[in-house]
Amino acid sequence: MEVTRKNFQSVLPEVEKAIAESDFLSVDTEFSGLHASSSYYISPLDTPEERYQKLRKGSCDFLVFQVGLCTFCFNKENNKYEARPFNFYVFPRPYSRAAPDCRFMCQSSSIDFLASQNFDFNKVFKEGIPYLTSTQESQLKDSLEEKHKQYNLFSSPAFVTPDSGAEAVTTKGPINIPEEHKDFIEGICKTVQEFLDKEGEETLSLPPCNGFVRKLIYQTVKQRFQSGIHLAAKTDEKKQRFIVVTRIKSEDDMKIKEQEKQAAELAEVEGAVGFSKVIRMITHSEKLVVGHNMFMDVIHLLHRFCSPLPENYLEFKALTTCIFPKLLDTKLMANTTPCKEFLPNTVLGDLLKHISCSPFEKPEIVFPENFPQYKLDDSNLHEAAYDAFITGMCFIGMSNFLGNKKDPPVSNVSPDDSVVKPFTNKLFLMRVPEIPYLDLAADDVLPNREHIFHVTFPKEWKAPDLYQLFSPFGNVNIQWLDDTSAFVSLYKKEQSSSGVHHPSPSQYQHIITGKRDVTMLSSDKKVSIIPHQTKRCPSSLTKSISTYNNGQERCYKVKFRQNLMH
Repeated sequence: MEVTRKNFQSVLPEVEKAIAESDFLSVDTEFSGLHASSSYYISPLDTPEERYQKLRKGSCDFLVFQVGLCTFCFNKENNKYEARPFNFYVFPRPYSRAAPDCRFMCQSSSIDFLASQNFDFNKVFKEGIPYLTSTQESQLKDSLEEKHKQYNLFSSPAFVTPDSGAEAVTTKGPINIPEEHKDFIEGICKTVQEFLDKEGEETLSLPPCNGFVRKLIYQTVKQRFQSGIHLAAKTDEKKQRFIVVTRIKSEDDMKIKEQEKQAAELAEVEGAVGFSKVIRMITHSEKLVVGHNMFMDVIHLLHRFCSPLPENYLEFKALTTCIFPKLLDTKLMANTTPCKEFLPNTVLGDLLKHISCSPFEKPEIVFPENFPQYKLDDSNLHEAAYDAFITGMCFIGMSNFLGNKKDPPVSNVSPDDSVVKPFTNKLFLMRVPEIPYLDLAADDVLPNREHIFHVTFPKEWKAPDLYQLFSPFGNVNIQWLDDTSAFVSLYKKEQSSSGVHHPSPSQYQHIITGKRDVTMLSSDKKVSIIPHQTKRCPSSLTKSISTYNNGQERCYKVKFRQNLMH
């Protein structure tokens, strides 16, 4: 079901009902970009915390254009799941000058990709559902309450501009109208007088004008017509602000009108909360939320609709489990034994094809009449709701596959089953084979990385220079960081362990003290690695080497003889 600003309020109760009745939910998002800098680099040596910091810094300036939500409810009578997919277009439209006016980035490759998938950008910008975080909502409501207090305190003989928001201004004393505006203001006053003299119409809309002129109109009209009218600012479809004059008969009518106006302003803020209400519904439901390779989805959902991402990694974990008490990443399921043995490719579209074949069994899904009847082909890929839908299908297929391995077998696995729990609250980490996931509920897995060195070197150096430097250790893997630094990993991890003797002891000695200080001598390579505390060599000939083990860095210096330099 497509949901935009036009039908959001009417569809919201149906969304709430679908969430409440579901067994689990699946989500997907589409962004305006992925990486804020060309220097952004996902390294296979990232720790979960390092990966989080990279994503936080590299992706938070992009917008979420579309959010897909699909609810799944199992029907025991027909042994089928009912799916209800919702496709939300979202855009942070400021409803007033006081509301947040978001600046954001776009990445040309991401926009080009979405365009190639026939993504409707006009629908995002023109009909996108607005949203506010809880903090933004509180600030706007506090500002309105302060404005309302000012009005009640100073409405006579002071005058308060009818414009809503933090710009509300209270001004006492005589009003100085600039010469260039006098004729216009006099014309407005004459129009208002004619409106009051003429029976029939209850409201009068004045011409649109800027904020300063509206203030002059409001204060001048209130001064000349101290009873019988109520003034309120409105916005038309073209975003032009204007004042509406309403005829009133008594002071009580004035109070009622002002109360209605203040209630409408608060309702406007409530409406601006928009899509964030859906995220709050998900939070309150405490249902399992499923995604595919969902680390970045979680980052954006939290940052845009809940709260700015904390710098502290542990605070990020706490925030995530607070908003989404139960998460599951199908990318992790698909890359974990025994599922991975039957899944040669875990890209979402291919994963769906694999779980539709033996030894998996494609789940049977039905849709209510007022929802899209998706066909399982590539034509809908990268529509957020469709991707959320097939993510849910993949979860059901893999869960039932694991359930059939139980004793006795379980044909329809519930989201709370024991075969599902090992994957709960773990986010898949791409391209980090040693650390398959980020654990939201416990300490992260941190492997021994004593075989990995951080090396800095002259800009002129190329890969052969590094291979030559580490040749006594055998084969190595190089992960370039920039032109002058890289991570170098030994294929034979035992080469870095204490007490190891290398094949040519006459040419190469490896001595490790209790403090992990290292001395290595090679008569043919003319290389010395000495403790960090030793006397510094000339900068052009001195290089740093560090080992990384459980996040702790150990630094050494590498001194190259002149005949080794290029």
